[in-house]
This record gives sequence, C-alpha cells and structure tokens, in this order.
Amino acid sequence: MAASELYTKRARVWIPDAEEVWKSAELTKDFKNGDASLQLMLEDGTSIEHKLDPKTKNLPYLRNPDILVGENDLTALSYLHEPAVLHNLKVRFIDSKLIYTYCGIVLVAINPYETLGIYGTDIINAYSGQNMGDMDPHIFAVAEEAYKQMARDERNQSIIVSGESGAGKTVSAKYAMRYFATVSGSTSEANVEQKVLASNPIMEAIGNAKTTRNDNSSRFGKYIEIGFDTRYRIIGANMRTYLLEKSRVVFQADEERNYHIFYQLCASSHLPEFKTLKLSSANDFLYTRQGRSPVIHGVDDTKELSTTRNAFTLLGINESYQMGLFQVLAAILHLGNVEIKDKDSDSSLIPPNNRHLTAFCELVGVTYQDMSQWLCHRKLKTATETYIKTLPRLQATNARDALAKHIYAKLFNWIVEHVNKALITNIKQHSFIGVLDIYGFETFEINSFEQFCINYANEKLQQQFNMHVFKLEQEEYMKEQIPWTLIDFYDNQPCINLIEAKMGILDLLDEECKMPKGSDDSWAQKLYNTHLKTCSLFEKPRMSNRAFIIQHFADKQVEYQCEGFLEKNKDTVNEDQINVLKASKKFDLLVELFQDEEKATSPTGQVPGTGGRTRLSIKPDKGRDKSSKEHKKTVGCQFRNSLQMLMDTLNATTPHYVRCIKPNDFKLAFSFDPKRAVQQLRACGVLETIRISAAGFPSRWTYQEFFSRYRVLMKQKDVLSDKKLTCRNVLEKLVQDQDKYQFGKTKIFFRAGQVAYLEKLRADKLRVACIRIQKTIRCWLARKKYLRKRSAAITIQRFTRGYQARCLAKFMRRTQAATIIQKYQRMCMERKRYRQKQAAALVMQTILRAYMARQKYQGLLREHNAVIIQKRVRGWLARCWYKRCLVSLVYLQCCFRRMKARRELKKLKIEARSVEHFKKLNKGMENKIMQLQRRIDEQTKDNRSINEKLVSLETSSTAERERMRGELSRLRGVEEDAKNKGNQVTLLLEQLEKLKKELSSTQKEKKTIEDWAQTYRDEMEKMVSELKDQNCSLKKEKDDLNRLIQEQSQQMTEKMARAIVEKTQQLETDLNEERSRYQNLLTEHLRLEEKYDDLKEAMVSSNVSKPGHRRTDSTHSSNESEYTYNSEYAELEEGSRAAEDVTRGIDTSLTLKLQKRLTELEQEKQSLRNELENREDQFQRARARDDVEFKKARGAELEYESLKRQELESENKKLKHDLAEIRRSLLGNAATGAGAPGSPAYKVVLEQLNASCEELEVRKEEVLILRSQLVSQKEAMHHKDEKETMTEPSAYVEDVSKLKDAGELKQAYIGLKDTNRSPRFMHKPLEVSDLLSRLRSAAPDFHKLNEDGELWLVNQGLKETIRLLEHQLQTQRRSYDSEVESLRGELQNVKEENNRQQQLLAQNLQLPPEARIEASLQHEITRLTNENLDLMEQLEKQDRTIRKLKKQLKVYSKRIGEMGAGQTEGQTSPGQMVDEPIHPVNIPRREKDFQGMLEYKKEDELKLVKNLILELKPRGVAVNLIPGLPAYILFMCLRHADYVNDDQKVRTLLTSTINSIKKILKKRGDDFETVSFWLSNTCRFLHCLKQYSGDEAFMKHNTQRQNEHTLSNFDLAEYRQVISDLAIQIYQQLIKCMENILQPMIVSGMLEHETIQGVSGVKPTGLRKRTSSIADEGTYTLDSILRQLSAFHSTMCQHGTDPELIKQVVKQQFYIIGAVTLNNLLLRKDMCSWSKGMQIRYNVSQLEEWLRDKGLMVCGAKETLEPLIQAAQLLQVKKKTDEDAEAICSMCLALTTAQIVKVLNLYTPVNEFEERVSVAFIRTIQTRLRDRCESPQLLMDTKMIYPVTFPFNPSSLALETIQIPSSLNLSFLTRV
Repeated sequence: MAASELYTKRARVWIPDAEEVWKSAELTKDFKNGDASLQLMLEDGTSIEHKLDPKTKNLPYLRNPDILVGENDLTALSYLHEPAVLHNLKVRFIDSKLIYTYCGIVLVAINPYETLGIYGTDIINAYSGQNMGDMDPHIFAVAEEAYKQMARDERNQSIIVSGESGAGKTVSAKYAMRYFATVSGSTSEANVEQKVLASNPIMEAIGNAKTTRNDNSSRFGKYIEIGFDTRYRIIGANMRTYLLEKSRVVFQADEERNYHIFYQLCASSHLPEFKTLKLSSANDFLYTRQGRSPVIHGVDDTKELSTTRNAFTLLGINESYQMGLFQVLAAILHLGNVEIKDKDSDSSLIPPNNRHLTAFCELVGVTYQDMSQWLCHRKLKTATETYIKTLPRLQATNARDALAKHIYAKLFNWIVEHVNKALITNIKQHSFIGVLDIYGFETFEINSFEQFCINYANEKLQQQFNMHVFKLEQEEYMKEQIPWTLIDFYDNQPCINLIEAKMGILDLLDEECKMPKGSDDSWAQKLYNTHLKTCSLFEKPRMSNRAFIIQHFADKQVEYQCEGFLEKNKDTVNEDQINVLKASKKFDLLVELFQDEEKATSPTGQVPGTGGRTRLSIKPDKGRDKSSKEHKKTVGCQFRNSLQMLMDTLNATTPHYVRCIKPNDFKLAFSFDPKRAVQQLRACGVLETIRISAAGFPSRWTYQEFFSRYRVLMKQKDVLSDKKLTCRNVLEKLVQDQDKYQFGKTKIFFRAGQVAYLEKLRADKLRVACIRIQKTIRCWLARKKYLRKRSAAITIQRFTRGYQARCLAKFMRRTQAATIIQKYQRMCMERKRYRQKQAAALVMQTILRAYMARQKYQGLLREHNAVIIQKRVRGWLARCWYKRCLVSLVYLQCCFRRMKARRELKKLKIEARSVEHFKKLNKGMENKIMQLQRRIDEQTKDNRSINEKLVSLETSSTAERERMRGELSRLRGVEEDAKNKGNQVTLLLEQLEKLKKELSSTQKEKKTIEDWAQTYRDEMEKMVSELKDQNCSLKKEKDDLNRLIQEQSQQMTEKMARAIVEKTQQLETDLNEERSRYQNLLTEHLRLEEKYDDLKEAMVSSNVSKPGHRRTDSTHSSNESEYTYNSEYAELEEGSRAAEDVTRGIDTSLTLKLQKRLTELEQEKQSLRNELENREDQFQRARARDDVEFKKARGAELEYESLKRQELESENKKLKHDLAEIRRSLLGNAATGAGAPGSPAYKVVLEQLNASCEELEVRKEEVLILRSQLVSQKEAMHHKDEKETMTEPSAYVEDVSKLKDAGELKQAYIGLKDTNRSPRFMHKPLEVSDLLSRLRSAAPDFHKLNEDGELWLVNQGLKETIRLLEHQLQTQRRSYDSEVESLRGELQNVKEENNRQQQLLAQNLQLPPEARIEASLQHEITRLTNENLDLMEQLEKQDRTIRKLKKQLKVYSKRIGEMGAGQTEGQTSPGQMVDEPIHPVNIPRREKDFQGMLEYKKEDELKLVKNLILELKPRGVAVNLIPGLPAYILFMCLRHADYVNDDQKVRTLLTSTINSIKKILKKRGDDFETVSFWLSNTCRFLHCLKQYSGDEAFMKHNTQRQNEHTLSNFDLAEYRQVISDLAIQIYQQLIKCMENILQPMIVSGMLEHETIQGVSGVKPTGLRKRTSSIADEGTYTLDSILRQLSAFHSTMCQHGTDPELIKQVVKQQFYIIGAVTLNNLLLRKDMCSWSKGMQIRYNVSQLEEWLRDKGLMVCGAKETLEPLIQAAQLLQVKKKTDEDAEAICSMCLALTTAQIVKVLNLYTPVNEFEERVSVAFIRTIQTRLRDRCESPQLLMDTKMIYPVTFPFNPSSLALETIQIPSSLNLSFLTRV
C-alpha cells in the first residue's frame, strides 16, 4: 500500500521528542512521494515542519486508531512499534489504573507504588479455571496458565519474573505462589501451602533491603520449585538462591539500608527476650547507619519482626534456634562497631576492654584475647615455616568486614537450607512449577562485580527468551500452514561468549585470582590485550585504565570498574578467625554454621595454621596442601555453574514471562515517566518481542471474527455461505498487495498496519453511512419544520380573516343597536318628564291634605296625653309605697331562711365528708354549670325588661314636661286674662311649685334607677366575663392535657414500635446468621466425612488396615459435627454378615443427646421469641385499649365493674344457696302440695322473688349513679383546676387525699351502695337540688354559692381520681417493662448457652482424639447433672400441682353429686354418689383392613435399603410413580416398627436410611437428577415425621384418618433434626452440582454470545485470543442457560420438590448467574462497552421472562440480579456532566464504589463514535461516593449460599392408599 494512501490529511503520527520520547502530531497536508518534509500540527495546536532523513526517507510512525488504544494485548495493535507500545501502556496505567498488560506471551507489570485490592481470594477464584485470554491481564492469569498447562501437557512449568530493582518482582512472585497455594491446596495436614507462603517474610527479612529505587529490593536471586502430586496438589517446595549481595552487610550508599532483619532487631531491642543481645538504636551501629535512612515510611519494623518469628515457627525453627540466629545477627552488628586503631604503619591494635568486641565474644562464645589477636594478625605460610604477620589498620578493617560478610552468608545459607527442609516432603513429586525471581538489568554510576554477574545472568535469560518467542512464532505459522521465512532477530550470543567462553572475562578473572600476585590492574590489562581488538562489544574507556565497557543486548554500554573484582571473586576470609569461631563451646549454632567449612579459604593454596600470637615453624603437609589448591571455586565460577543449571532447568520447562516495569524513580503512585519506561522496555525484551512479532504477521483474525467485524465493507452479492471464501474474496478486493496477508487454516494473518487500514476503511464506510443518515434526518427535520410553518401560516390567515369578519359583523350589530337605543332613550325622556309633572301635582295635594289632618290630630292627641299623665303619676306613687313594704318583708324572710339554711348546711358538711357526697357533688357539677348559665340568661332578660321600663319612663317624663310647658303657657295666658283674679293666681302658683318639686324628685328617682341598672349591668358583665375566662382556661387546660396525653401516647407507641421492629430485625438477623453458621458447619462436616472416607479407602487399598468391621469412638460423631450421625460399616464383608454390620454403627447416643439439647434450646428460643411477640401484641392491644379508656376516663368504671362483678358473684352464690333451700323444701314437702299458695315453699319463693326485685332496682340505681359518675369524670379528666382561697377547705382536703388506692375506692363504693339502699339517700338529691335552685333564685346571692368550698371539693376530687388513674397506668407500664426485660434476659441466656455449646464443640474438635473424648464426656456429665436437677424441680412442681388438682377434683365431684341429687327421686344421697367408685370400661379396638403400615423382617432391612435407595433409578421413579414414593415406603415401615414398639428396629432403620442416602450421594453426587430426587424424598420423609408426630402444630392440617396414623410409642424429634441436617447437606450438594453445570455456560451465554446480532462488533485481539462471541458449534448461548434452568425446574417438579424449596433453589441459581457475570464483567475490559450493556439488559430481561413464565417472580431471584442490571445501565448512561454523576450515584445503589469506579475505568468504546470516560468524571464519582459505608471488596462472593429452610408441607395423600409397584422388588414387605 502506497504511503500516499496512509499519510493523508488528518492522519496522526508519532515524532521523536526529547522530553516525552514520542509526541503525537497530525498531518495538515497530504504527503506526496518526493516531499522532503511533513506539515504537522501538535496536540497543543502548534504547527511544525518535520524534516525527513534525506538518506533513508523514513516516514514517522503512524498512530493506531483510538479504538485500539488501551488494548489488553500489545500485539493487538495494528501498528507495532515503540511509541504505540509506550502510549498504550501509559493510557492503561494512568487513565484506567491497570497495571498489567500482555505483550504476546509476556505479561508486563508496572509497579503502581500503591496498594491495590486486586489480589484477594475472590480475584483468585475468578481467575481459577479461566483461559488466559478470556480475562484481563493479571499475574493470576499467568499462574493459572502455568497450572493448567502443567496438568494438561504433563510438563513442568516456569514463571520468570524479571525487572529492575523496585519494579515489583518480589511482589509478583509472591502473588504467583499465593495463587498456587490457594487453588491447589495440599495433600497432607502439614499445611505445605502455608509454609511456602511463610518462607516469603523470612527471605525478605534476610535478603531484601532498601535501595534508592526500591524500599524492598531483593538483593539475591531465587528460584522456587513448587512440587505437585498426581492430583496436582502442593506437596512441597524447594528454593535455590543466587548471588547474595554480601557487600551490603558492611556498606550502604546514601538513602539505602542494610538487610531488613538488622533494623527489625534494633527496633525490637526493648523486648525482654532481646535484652541479652545488648542492642540499641540502628543509628548506634556502623553497619546500619551508613545509608542515613534507617526508617522506611509506613513500615513498622517491630511488627515485621513478629511476622518473621511467626514464619520461623511455622517452618519448624523453634525458639532456641531463633534466638541463636538473632544472637549471630547481633554479633555481626557489634563486630562492625569494633574500632581498630593504628599501632604503627604496618600494624594495628584493638584497645583493651572494647565494649562491642566484648559483646561480640559473649554472644558467639569465644575468648576476647583470641578474637582481638586474629582481627589484627594473620598467618603466612612458607615451604618450611609459618609466620604470624601484623596487619595495618586498613587491612585489619577489611578482614573484620570480610568476617562479618562470611558469617552472614553462612547464616543465610543455613536459613535457606532449613527452609527447604521444612518444605520437603516424602511424597513422590509428579511435577513442579518454578518461580524465578531474579534481579533485572542494573547499571549505576559505579558498577562492580555484582552488577557484572547480574547483567551476565540477564544476557542468558534474554537469549532463552528470544529463542522461545521465535519458536512460538514458528510453531504458529506451521500450525496454520503459512509459508514463512527466517525472521531476523537480535542474538546476544557474542556478548555471552565474551563473558563465559574460553579466554573470556570470567576465565581471565579466575586465572588472575590463581596468580600469587594477581591484581585488578593486571587483570584489566589482560582484558585489553585479549578482547579490545577482537570483539566489537568490548571497549576501553578513554580516561581510565582500570575499567572496561561491554555493550549488552539492550543497546546499553555499561562501564565496569575493575577495582574489587579479584577480591570479590576470591571471597577470602581469615581462616584463623574462622577457627576461633569454630572453637566456641557455648554456642552450638555457630559451630553448626561452620561445620562444613573447608580448610582453605582462597584458591591461592595458602594453608592456615592453628592460631597463636608468635611465629611458629611447622612442617607442612603436602597432601593437605594439594587438596587445598583444588578445594574452593571462585564466586564467578560458582555463579556460572549455577546459572547454567538454571538455564537447563528452564529449558526443560515451559516458560512464562513476567516483565516488571518501574514507572518512575521517585516512587510516586500512578506516575509515568516515559524515558524510564522506554529504557526498561528495551532492556527487558518487550520491544524485541514486538519487533519479532511485527516482522511477520502480528495481526490474526479467525474467519468468523473477520466476517463479523468487516461485514459493513461487503456488498450483499459478496456474502456467500462459505465464510472463508467470502473473506478471501473481500480481502482480494480491499488489499491489492498479496504479501500483506496470508490465509491459514483457521485464521487470517495480516502484516503490521493492515488492520489499521481496514479499520480506516470501516470507519470511512460508517462515516459515509452516518453522513447519509444525518442528511436524510436533517432533510426530514427541515421538511417537517417547513410543513409545520406552512400549517401555522394557514392557521394564522384563517384566524385573521375570521377576526376581520367578526369585526364587521360587530360594527353592523352596534349600528343597529345604537338606533334602537336612541329610540328608547327619547321615549324614556318624554315619559320621565310627564311623570315628574304628575308627581308634583300629587305632592302638593298630599301636603295640603296632610297639614289639615295633622292640625286635627294634634288637638285630639293633647287631650289624650293629659289623661295618660295623670294615670301614670298616680300609679307610680302607689307602686313606690308597695315596693318599700315588700322589700322589708323579703329582708325578714331572707334572714329567717339564712338561719335555717346554715343549720341545714352544718348537717350537709358532716355528710359531705363521705365519698358518696363527693360523688354526688361531682354528679351535680354539670347541672350547676347549666343552671348558672340559665340564671345568667334570666338575669340578662330581666335587665333587658328593666331597660325597656326605663326608656318608657323617660318618654313619659318628656311628654309630661312638654305638657307642663303647654300648661304653663296657658296659665300665663289665663294670668293675663284674669289679672284681677288674684286668689286664683296664688292658688295656681302654689300648684306650680308643687309640680316642680314632684318633677325634681321624679328626676332623682330616675337617676337612681339608672345608676342601679348600670351597676347591675356591670356586675353581670363582669361575672359573665369571669365565667368565660374560667371556661376558656378550663378548655385550654383540657386541650393541653389531651395534647400531652396524645403526645406521650404517640411517643410511647412509636418508641415501642421502633424497639419491637429493631428487636425483630435483630432476632431475624441473628437467626439467619445462626442458620448460615450452622449450615456452614454441616458443610465442613460433610467435607471431613468425605476426606475421612477417602483416607479410609486409601488405607484399605494399601492394606494398612485389615478388612472387617471398624468401630470408632462413640464421641466421634459429636466431634466431627454438632448434629449429624456418622455411622460406618465394614464395606469388605459380604454375605450374611452385611446385615449385621449395618446395625452395628457407631454409638450415636452422645450426638443424639447433644442434638436433643440444642433442639430444646432452639425450641426454647423459638418459644421465647413467640412469647415475646405475643407479649408485644398484647402490649399493643393493651396500649390501644388503655389510650381509648384513658381518653374516655374509664379507669374508675373498670374498678367499679370488678367490684360489682365480685358482688354479683357473691349474690349469685347466695341465690344458689337460696335455690338449694327452695329445692330441699320442695323435695321435703313434695307429698303435701308444696306448690300451693300459702304453703311454706310458696312463701319462700315469693320472698326470694321480692328480694330479687328489690335487688334489681338497687342495681339499676347503681348503674345510673355509675354512669353519671363516669360522665362527670370524663369532663373532669381534661381540666386542671386552680386552687383558690376558700373558707374552711382543710377538712375536705384531708378527707379526699386519703383515697389514694384501690382498696379505699372499694370501701367508698360499698358505702355508696349502702347509702343508695337507704331511704334517706333516695331523697337526698332532691333536697340538694332544691337548695341549689333556691340559692340560684336571687342574683345578689350568687357568690354565696361557693362560700363553703363545694366547687373546690369537686375539683379536688377529680384531681385525685386523675392521679389514681395515672398511677395505675404507670404501674401497668412498669409491669410490662419488667416483663419485657425478663424475657430479654431469658433470651440472652438462651443465646449465651447456645454460643457456649458451640464453643465447647468447636474446642472439642480442635483437641486430639483422647482429649476430645474426655472433654466430651466431662461436658456430657455436667449437662446431664444440670438436667437432672431441673427435672427434679419440675417433678416437685408437678407433684404439688397434682395434689392441688386432686383437691379441686374432690370439690367438683362433690358439687356434681349435689347437682345430681336434685334430679334423682330421693332414693340416693349425694354423699353416696361421691363415695361410690367409678369402674373403668374397656373399649375394644375396631379392626381395620389396612393401617398404612408395611411390615418387614429384621434380616430384610439390608435388602430394603438396597432396593429402595442404593439401586433405585430416579428417572423411572420420577416418571412412572408418585413423587416421594420411597419416602412414603420408608415411613410406613417406620410406622410398623413404632407400632410393634421395637426401638432397635426404629434406630437401625433410620440409621441405615441416612447412611445409604449419604452413600448414594457420594457415589453419584455429580448427577443432578439423583441429588434432586433424594432432596425431594428426604424433605418428604421429614414432613411425614412431622405430620404424623402427634404434635398439635402439625396435626391441625391432617384429616381425621391421618391423625389416627400418628406415631404412638416413640418421639423422633431428635431424628427429625438429623434428617433436616441431611437435607441441608443434600441441598448444598444440589447447589454445587448446579453450579458446576451452569459455570461454563454463564460467561459465554450472558457476556460473550451476541443475543442481539450486529449490535456489537468484534474488536481486534492479540496473541491471547479470547473466546469468540459468535455462536459456533459447542459454544453456549443464553438459550442454553434458559434450557438448563428449565431442565432443573422440570426435574425438581417431577420429583415433587416443595414449591418453597424450588424458589430457594432458583434464587440461588440466579445469584450465581448474576455474581459470575458481574465478576467477569469487572475483570474484562473488552466487555465494558455500550453495546455490551444492551446485550446484558436484554439477557436479564429474558431471565425475568423465564421467571414470569414459571411463576417465580416473588421468590427473590430478580433482586439478586440487581447489581448486574445496574452495571449494564452504568455502561449505557451518559458519563460527562455533574448531573450524570449524580444520576449514576443515585442509580447504582446495589454496586459498591469500587465496582462503579472499576466499570468506568474499564469502559472501552467499540467504535470511533463512542467516547471514553474522562479521569475527571471518575474522580467526581469517587468524591460523591466517598461517604458510603460499604465493603471495599471488588468482586461478589460466588461461593455464598443462602441459608435454606424447609417449611412444613403436609401431604394430603392417605398412607393406606399407597400401592407398591412390583418394579421396586419389595415383595418381602407386607401391608398391615
């Protein structure tokens, strides 16, 4: 394909950059052949011109499409080159927080420098059994692939973990070993997998240290072989170590540390056991303070030492050896602090009494003198003599450091050796998986011997890696029959030859070490002379003669300094110092470390002496000298040999590669440095893998995947039935160059870049289609908009024209209306004018006539008024005299009546002290208030009449004044007319004066009357206002009291409701936890049983035990499990002894007793719970009733009714007595006519009848009184009276305050009853009412009504009644609270007892067999003793109850005799009837044809079990017979054993049945039909035991016939629990069986298969091919899951499984489907897309439809899919704005925060039109979900099983109707 087709406008490329290594740019102009430069625009908008190399004309690398960015496999990228790899890793690491990526066969792991939650057991379970390409990249996927290939190919495996220091090699290797330990387990009880994991903290403590690049850097290489047996379970391990960095013991660079163990010891020096080590802070020792960084952030060295010590203990290194190791380590620290001073230029010395040397000698058990001597001296040996030479200070210091390094190396080797001993096993190893954790390529500023060896090892590993990659590529091409040519790849063999070949660097180094005067300089000169001109990979530095440069495979020129090479290669140590340590007699461990120490310490042939401080002459031993020369190999030689052994091992295994990358040098979390990453990618061979892959055909597609992905590029005519031919034809059209692709047998192979080209064509085709769709839609939208506008315009025109027409019509109507208005208006004006004239004439006439009439009327009126005035004046004078007389008489009467009333009042006060008067006053309270109101109304009326009178008087006086004025004027006229008549004038004047006086007196009287009326009116208004205020205050107090009572009642109700709900929820939670814990114990017991059976079979097969019957201890069953029987049979015996062996099971008495006790506890717990619920219900009802009664004030009525009931009972007894007397008198005078009138009997009856009538009248009166009392109390309950100052209230307060309890109220009631019966009391209310009416008659006497405190007494009595009722209510509440607390205490005691029982059983299970038996017996004895004491107490109580009942029986029998005597004819007395004994009558049993029982002989029991259980085929029974037939047959046999009262037969039948079911389940436990069949039959058998047990709770569902078939002799409640446990085990087995069947279907059917075809396209994949989502033959689809679910459901229905149990099974099935699907979705990046979310939602809807069809929507199965539904919705919702984030947070309530963030991180667009989720949006989600309280666990627990329950389901089938088919071969059974 031409470059012009790819390098077009908007094409994106990669250009080199100094800072970011590679930078992305976009072409702004098409490239044409011959152009010297490219016009580019960077991502920041900068335009640049990129010059092409004029020689090579190489174009920049093209960038992959966005949909390929972030792929799991780097080989899936279309363009395979360095920038694409770097960018893909960066996107996955920074944006998606994914640290693992595949690169072909290599797993690239980037150190996140942060703890991630992706290594839990749930993740391990998710990766277990999965193909490597089916899950996201992970170290567990590599480990699973190795484990699977080991089992499949029968070939050993190796996992090679490499990388720089700090890249995470050790952690990766640790997780790989943890995976093997988790998924495989061990074959012994030694917990080998735990020991393998325990070796990690030990090796990290003694072999890891902090460096500048890593806080936990491994300073040695190790290869761990994990051994497996034939069943691929861990049996042991072995560890090999390589090149420990001993120099770190004595020297550390800045910011580095020594090995962790030294700092752990220093941090723990304060512990008592370490006081003898004399340690202190790490800064006090030379060997730990040189790096000046003694502390690692976030690491507690004290805790780390504790972990290390625990690991030592687990591996079998006891405390004494541990302390010995710590002693040696402490001695090394003290040795480093030994200060050596110059004595002279050639000698040195140690000052005497050096504190650290003294501590060193004490710790290792040597003498101070010898150690100080040989630290400063050494022996020199010649041919004839041996000399002791002093050492200068520098050499002595080096010898001291060499000794420290040597001791540490020996200690390291000793620990490794003992770790291997602890991991070794006697079982033959079948295969192994090796984990190689070795140092990566290292280069520092100063590189020495250690870096040389490390890089040499990496050269060898890289060569092996290159060969393996090339081999795999070659095999792939040959498998697909693709023609291939030799791929050129980098071969580093020349570099390896330079190092290890003959006359190579190592050979020359060893040769120089053998020279007596060899030095680093001479060795360097030999290297220059040998390799400088002959090898291009070897160079000499320009400025140094003591260094050399080697060009390694990673294009790295590493400069090595020759200084120290010889010394490190020799690894010399002073033999005399070693001899001193060997001579230690106090420290055995030190001697053990050096017991294999060779006699020579260097390859130079120097022979050590025996020690001493003087020169000695010793005759040499030639044989000894000869052996010492050949003894020790150099370090380089040893390393080369061990490395060759390692390579041989790796070549003999299948390797798996893990390349660890360090993202930055500053240990920043999720920070990516491109420069450092590229360096490591080049060094670790990842880019070489990419280059080899890119040189061939890196992109590979199956034909089906290619067809599905690029179907859009094909025309309809190109699509053929043969997909292979279709793909071939399409490719030939799309790609013209035939060399760009090859057709294999199953795949199409593409060259690099071809997939990107096809993706470009596909994107262009989709873009054109999108443009066409957009064009069509926009046209449709525009036309729709035009039509809408046109319609709107037409509508506007229509309305406008209508408006204009309406306006014209309106104008016309207005014109016509105006004409009509004018006509009528003119008419109205004329009519008005005429009427005005007419009215004026009439008015004038009217006025004139009226004037004349008034003149006449006034004359008549004056005469009439004069007569009236005279009459009124005379009448008023007479009335005034009468009133004065009447007032005097009334005052005399009032005085007399007051005297009489006071006398009567004194009598009333005496009587008022009784409760009857109090009640009577209360009774009249309402009447008094009503009378007062009526009196106020009457006074108001009087006031109104008086006002009217005053008005009339005022009018008359005005008229009188007018008349007098007229008369005066008349008299004046008369005076003028008759001046001469003086006498007449004088008389008239006197009369005038007199009239004036009378007028003034009349005016005064009028004013007095007005003042009195005003005063009276004010007093009445004041009184009314006071009454209103008092009424309002009383109403307010009533409302307050009502509100307070309602609030308190509501609060109490809510509080109790909340408490009840919380307690109920807590009890339900505890019950579910108990049930789950119990079922987990049963599961563990089943596992132990299976393991025990396996061991027994193994022992039998190996002839360890003799054939025959084996009987375990009687407590074996109780030790294994709490509730389950565990009987064993001798399987090897045959013939007649088989039946005998069946009945000779293990003694299960103790288990039954324990089970019985636990059953009782459960029953007690249930009963207490029921009782608590009943009490709570009763309390609720009582509360409601009390509230109603409290509101209606019915407390007193209850007391009175109880008293009245007691009295009625006593009266009833009296009447019975009277009736008995009447009966006796009638019987005695039967012959003399007792019934005749006048006879004694007739008189007695008449008297009794009269007494009864009187009593009835009294009762009626009491009822009326009580009713009135309750009404008054009801009104008084809601008021709170204020205390007022009254006259003489103390007596009443004292009398009323005494009535404070129910007893006094009873006495008051009795007194009330007596007073009611007295005649005086009957008239008392009339007198009081008369008195009250008389008191109310006069208004001025109103305030005298309460002068003696009657109202206060009433109110006080009501208050006391309220207090009494409140006291009773509080008493009831306290009693209820005390009862609730007691019930809670009892429930807590039951829980504690239950927990104690479980703890004891758990402790017994952990004890050895002997101690277990003893503990079980002791516990059983204690329990039985307690039970005996309880039974004795119950027996005594029952005896007392029996005696009491006997007495009552005698009394009742006597009464019956007396009653019977009245019905006899007088011949037998009642006493004779009582004394006559009653003889029992034998009722014969009526024989029936069939009783629903089956009889069998004891010897036929084995045959019964064999034919009915062991050899029964479930399929035939389920199809042809009734469901649960075996259960019915077994129960009918059990009924017969119960009928004949044969306990042995019952026990053996039940035991045989249980064991046979367990046996068949063990044999055929993988068969779903078998497990379902026996689950149904076990449940039916359990229901039969309950249904026919005789318990009333179970019998109420039976028919009368079924109740006759109940068990009569034995209580099988204990066996019911055992069978229930067996049903739980079968249920769990059923769930496991279903899970094994569904597990392979779930991921394929729910995720991978495209249920809706064409929605999601297949993205390009890499070398790790995933399972195809296209439905091929043999793949599972959603229909497969639905068919399997339907098969499960139909099978269970055919077997007659209970519907409730089916619902629980379906709920568990759906939980497994949802959990597995969600877990895989969270671990698969390619599944997190929008289209996949649609597929999942469709699949879930199909599952819901299946539930709906089966009628199982209410079983809770749908709710288990809620997390999966929300995850699918999360894939489809918008993920951009804050509103979207809020919607996601409110929607995904069933998902945890970790799951939501994981889905968002994994979201991957399938097409270019989708967008990725931004990092800012994910952070917003995390911020919003930060306050959630939830588990941080990422995956759901797929192993979780909901606790199962077996609700009672009685059968309507009659046992006598069951027929046994002959196909069951049960002819030996006889129907009874």
